Amino acid sequence: MLDVAAYGGLFLAAFAAATILPMQSEAALVGLVLTDRYSTILLVAVASIGNVSGSVTNWCLGRWIERLRDRRWFPVSPAALERAQRWYRRYGKWSLLASWLPVVGDPITVVAGVLGKPLRTFVLLVAVAKVGRYIVLAAATIGLA
Repeated sequence: MLDVAAYGGLFLAAFAAATILPMQSEAALVGLVLTDRYSTILLVAVASIGNVSGSVTNWCLGRWIERLRDRRWFPVSPAALERAQRWYRRYGKWSLLASWLPVVGDPITVVAGVLGKPLRTFVLLVAVAKVGRYIVLAAATIGLA
């Protein structure tokens, strides 16, 4: 039961951290890796799937943004959305490789949806960025980096 809670909690933390919610999943991953009770590869996989899934949620939100933008609960400020749009216009789809960055990363994934970027390309580039970040973090935690 503890394994399900640990992996499930990590998935939820990673998912939420990839949305516009102000959360982080890195500490959860590092903490679980340091316990040495769980498979590091499985932890990286679960965190990666959760984080990429959260980014896909942002992309979907972006597809519907014009209908939702004026809602009080809408999680992206106009300023953050404008910054992300400028970044995306400047670097194009390759800006998705910065999706792991704090502050600009999550709005970039929303903007990709707003601009109608193909989901397949989106998932590939976001996965490279987010899986890569978790691999580096886990490797550094266990002393490989």
